[in-house]
Amino acid sequence: MTYWKIYVGIACLLGSGSAMAQQKTDKVKTTFQTSREWRPTIDNRADAVMIYGVGGNPSDKHRRLPFAERVKSWKDRGYTIHFMTGIAWGEYQDYFTGQWDGRWHLDEGQVTQTQDTIWHGHMVPYIVPTDNFLNYLKERHVKPVIDAGIDAIFMEEPEFWARAGYSESFKREWKRYYGFDWRPQHESPENTYLSNKLKYHLYYKALQDVFTYAKAYGKSKGMDVKCYVPTHSLVNYAQWMIVSPEASLASLPVVDGYIAQVWTGTSREPNYFNGRQKERVFETAYLEYGSMASMTAPTGRKMFFLTDPIEDRAKDWLDYKINYQATFVAQLLYPNIADYEVMPWPERIYEGLYRTDPNSDRKQRIPRDYSTQMQVMINSLNQMPLSENRLSGSEGISVLMANSLMFQRFPTHQGYDDPQLANFYGLALPFLKCGVPVKTVHIENLGYKQALADTKVLLMTYANMKPLDPVAHEQLAEWVKSGGQLVYCGTDNDPFQTVQEWWNTQGNSYRAPADHLFEKMGIMSGAKNGLYAFGKGSVQIMRVDPKDFILETNNSQQLTKLVQERYQAAGGGKLKFKNHFYLRRGPFELVAVLDESVNQDKYTISGTLIDLFDPKLPVYRSRSISPGEQAYFFNVDLVKDKYKPQVLAAASRVYDEKISGSSYAYLAKSPIETTNISRVLLPRRPKSVTISGVQVFDQQNWDETSKTYLLGFENNPDGVEVKFLW
Repeated sequence: MTYWKIYVGIACLLGSGSAMAQQKTDKVKTTFQTSREWRPTIDNRADAVMIYGVGGNPSDKHRRLPFAERVKSWKDRGYTIHFMTGIAWGEYQDYFTGQWDGRWHLDEGQVTQTQDTIWHGHMVPYIVPTDNFLNYLKERHVKPVIDAGIDAIFMEEPEFWARAGYSESFKREWKRYYGFDWRPQHESPENTYLSNKLKYHLYYKALQDVFTYAKAYGKSKGMDVKCYVPTHSLVNYAQWMIVSPEASLASLPVVDGYIAQVWTGTSREPNYFNGRQKERVFETAYLEYGSMASMTAPTGRKMFFLTDPIEDRAKDWLDYKINYQATFVAQLLYPNIADYEVMPWPERIYEGLYRTDPNSDRKQRIPRDYSTQMQVMINSLNQMPLSENRLSGSEGISVLMANSLMFQRFPTHQGYDDPQLANFYGLALPFLKCGVPVKTVHIENLGYKQALADTKVLLMTYANMKPLDPVAHEQLAEWVKSGGQLVYCGTDNDPFQTVQEWWNTQGNSYRAPADHLFEKMGIMSGAKNGLYAFGKGSVQIMRVDPKDFILETNNSQQLTKLVQERYQAAGGGKLKFKNHFYLRRGPFELVAVLDESVNQDKYTISGTLIDLFDPKLPVYRSRSISPGEQAYFFNVDLVKDKYKPQVLAAASRVYDEKISGSSYAYLAKSPIETTNISRVLLPRRPKSVTISGVQVFDQQNWDETSKTYLLGFENNPDGVEVKFLW
């Protein structure tokens, strides 16, 4: 289909932009992304759908309907329509093959040292975002979408691979940015640093450019266009050796928020702890979500948290389920976030074929019990409240992060290695594994008053990152002077300490950036191990790189001991170690019990508990959770109005509720070929239960303790009529 036909089709479908200008995108609580048209098998009933790509998704092997038809199919089903596409890759073959401007642009792909283009799909390279490409993106993909009246645009995954940086287009961008000829990044630490700093700048500029255009063009049509960046966490990009703008975008006026793309695939990346490398999905997910939440916390920008019931890699259904539960609980442990992307690619989840067993090649579609459980979980997100409750544990321990975490990952120089981002995990895991709710703080956000407001002890190192701006040191020094406790860990001997940067140029001659920080607090250059007072606070210097705390067995005690002392000095009392986390959000209760922790005790929770991880929705008076496991409950005891009939948990979404003195009725919608299960709170045992007019009452389904009725039936996206009489 030609560009003009796409444009006309969308515009005729949705009408003028001004007609859609009243759409309130900030009311969207749940969303998902798909490149496919509506089908009854994937109608998961979130608030909004992000239609992917004017041309679709490069990973989609099926024939796609034209964009306008895909939009209409979801709009007709009552969904708010948003738009998503990639900014580093996408169905942009018309650009690369010269159909747009008559010139081929395959030289704008990201290229490795061996001159291999890094591909995302057939004729879909990862892109060096040149001005010409951005003009194409605005004309062919952003403008027609806004003309169609869609007022929320999600530009996902601004990704530049660390191993790339050898294409002719990148060399041109280098000369343009630095004013001197390109230098191969593998030849020196400084070249690597300069190369990655440019990659970071290119996608910062790309998003700023595209979003500035989107907002200005939308405004010309009377629309308030919202712009979001779906992106992996800084933790993951640094570990996967990808460069992206990350936290710096949070201060751009044209960025309205993010989607935290965290899921099993990112969180199962192995890390080290206590000398052992392995997957730690819950702990990694917790830190990933935390790094995303802290990006926007000081700015108030909107943040969606993503989970995925499966992942990109081919595994078995049980593996997906266990890790989905771990990431799902991890996201809910941040009570200041209550907006969610409930899944990506429902077509893959509901219709894909995956192994039934890790030792078998037999594949099947999603098992009914797993789809039921998944739908109970995602429907609960529509009810999930913001909460002022705090995650259990000693609060106030934070780890400092910087975008430059991504700059030093590849290649390795002078034999200095940071395996699996060990210098970051070396500061975080010794406390997280002891039940301390560690937070992360972005150095780029230190100018915001709230960035360190809840931090008593800040842990930092320059072994794996460097400060891009000296003002951060003034901000840190002021925080310490006002009573903050800073723990600096590092030998300052990694090869990136001497790259040509602000601390050793333009009149500065500091051996390492930490020396500039120390000078701000009256501490001598190259200061040795010890405690140094400054104002009302102090600085604890540990001359060891944090990776040593976790690469070796039983080697983190010195760190935890000194942090204990700083925590008490900050007025935090005794730092409490435990093997679990607990959080209550409204009637929802969340538990995560850690392995590799201070003990192997189970955590016991009591109440009238509906187990939301069990597709049969059983009711318990108490449950015990073992180390390495997570749990998710709806506590009926916490319902505010127990006499009001209501669906407490269900594998469908409830619409058109009708309540009288003796009846309760509603319409339940969910994808076809899935099974519904519901726990329905009623003032008394019903005498009649009908599903689409058919009597199904069974007194065995009534639970007198919880005053709930257990209801099950086959789902239908057109709706199933349910009615109770008592």
